[in-house]
Amino acid sequence: MQTRRRFLQTSALGGLSVPGLLRARNSRQKIRVACVGIGQMGGGAVQASLQEEIVAFCDVDWRDLGPRSAGGLAQKHARVPRFTDFREMLDKKGSEIDAVLVSTPDHTHFAIAMAALEAGKHLFVQKPLAHNIWQVRTLQKAAKKYGVQTVMGNQGHCWEGIRLVREWFEAGVLGEVREVHCWTDRPFGHAGFLDPQPTVAPSSEPVPEGVNWDLWQGPVAARDYSAQYLPQRWRGWWDYGCGGLGDIGCHCLDAPFWALQLGMPEKVEVLRQKPGVLKTYTAPQSHIVFRFAARGSLPAVQIHWYEGGLKPEPLPGMTKELPTNGMIMKGSRETLFSDGMRVQSPQLWPRERMTPLVEVLRRRPLPRSKAGEPIGELFSAIRGEIPHAGSHFDYACPLTELVNVGVLAIRSGKTIEWDSAAMKVKNGPEFDAWIKEPVRDGWSYGEDLWKA
Repeated sequence: MQTRRRFLQTSALGGLSVPGLLRARNSRQKIRVACVGIGQMGGGAVQASLQEEIVAFCDVDWRDLGPRSAGGLAQKHARVPRFTDFREMLDKKGSEIDAVLVSTPDHTHFAIAMAALEAGKHLFVQKPLAHNIWQVRTLQKAAKKYGVQTVMGNQGHCWEGIRLVREWFEAGVLGEVREVHCWTDRPFGHAGFLDPQPTVAPSSEPVPEGVNWDLWQGPVAARDYSAQYLPQRWRGWWDYGCGGLGDIGCHCLDAPFWALQLGMPEKVEVLRQKPGVLKTYTAPQSHIVFRFAARGSLPAVQIHWYEGGLKPEPLPGMTKELPTNGMIMKGSRETLFSDGMRVQSPQLWPRERMTPLVEVLRRRPLPRSKAGEPIGELFSAIRGEIPHAGSHFDYACPLTELVNVGVLAIRSGKTIEWDSAAMKVKNGPEFDAWIKEPVRDGWSYGEDLWKA
């Protein structure tokens, strides 16, 4: 039987030597996993880890609110040690942890992820990777410094559909792409958003037993508890979530970002917006457009983003209303259409256009994901079976930054010009406090990475 000491000797990243990291290539020994945030979306991380060894659960809301709640899952897996503070978990169980899976609300992603990176742990973080742009860039720096395997939870990047989009584009099927439309029905009618939208500030309520409200707030300025924040009602509040774009953007924008080699936009225009009553909550409807400069031989392109029920015009010949989530990529030769927040079954439109191109469309030059989902890819990368997960931080951080730049426009209701090199909105110093948000004492991470 292979010993754990032997298991930790060989780097999955090519000879890097960092004490305490899981190292063996193609090892059958189980990866020791800590799950931070195990209710709702976190339940998926737990499920994905059942073939490994779960050594710790951490959550700040241990109420038993059903099978998808932290309390419900903890009862189902009663032997797994439970923690409320991720720092205590890393302090007490750190030597037994190989990978940390973070599935908490957006505003606490960064602190937990940074603490895990500093402890030398491989890392999964739900989308969007972080709550602001400075955090995203700091995570990218930290991942490089600590040399661990990383992945963000945008499942579609593992799927067949996104590979087809890139393959068809690179084969010249679409021609020059100068216009893309992506849309979502968020922020309505889904877990994480209030429906109807709030019109008055949340009322103060007693903190329920089993909830550590102070830790739930994390780096954000303290305020009174309200059931309008949790469970699963935080996404629309700007202090905690990133609105509809933050929820779905890392899914729906993934394919154009990857296929078209987009990088950062020069400008984000607010073309239409229905403002909400509260400035602290996301607008109910927005239509913005990202404008990207030419990239080498690729022409300038504009990416339209619609949310709250707004959609582009249906394509010619469509007899049904556009689906609630989707993407249209318009090329000089062909137009691509995809239903859903993630690209699953892309098609040329109209479908008859695919028939004469069938031989080209069938080609599969890109490698496929054997795991089919991000956490499985992370585990494969830790074992050295693949070099890294598809949505590793060098990819996921720029994608999340693109989303967060768009969030600045939606949150402010203003068209912005983005200076990526300076990490600033041109002539917009008022945006600085959103690009790098202030944090409470005890929640500061990563400042040292910017001193070099």
